[in-house]
Amino acid sequence: MTAASRLPDLWTGVVTNCAVVGVRVPLHVGFHAAQTRLRILVRGGSLSRASEMAYGQGITGLVKIAGPPAGLTRLGDVSLDDLTEKEGCVHIAVQWDAIAADGALFTALLADLMLIPAGDQVTTLSLTGTCWPPPAAGPGHEVMRSWATAVAGGFLDSVASELVHPAGTARHVP
Repeated sequence: MTAASRLPDLWTGVVTNCAVVGVRVPLHVGFHAAQTRLRILVRGGSLSRASEMAYGQGITGLVKIAGPPAGLTRLGDVSLDDLTEKEGCVHIAVQWDAIAADGALFTALLADLMLIPAGDQVTTLSLTGTCWPPPAAGPGHEVMRSWATAVAGGFLDSVASELVHPAGTARHVP
């Protein structure tokens, strides 16, 4: 038996500048109805608005912890891929790009928004991905993880509310 060899430093480093997030919300609505409503939300711009609101609220909370420089960051762009169906679920890739205090663009979120059938009249909405705080924030890992989870949760709560209340989605039909 040979001794284990040391891996190159590239593979042994610890990732400390991001947080992995995973948030799920059960919806009391059938899968096909939720899928249709999600398409309407995407076309109507509601996911972009929910992204802006969640990120803005997250930055406001981060300022209280990390100080004013964190508040100079704003969401610059929300990119949404087309809805895709795979293995009975619906997915949409979400990317948020933010503008740091120095004007530099950075990725704030790369995630998969997914609808999963969970019964006749129940669907699970989930968001799984990676979230990066503003470069000026520099919070500790625990604070960063809590911040990322709060931002992702706020976004998911907004989307869930729109999916469960069809009257809310009717106004967004193009």
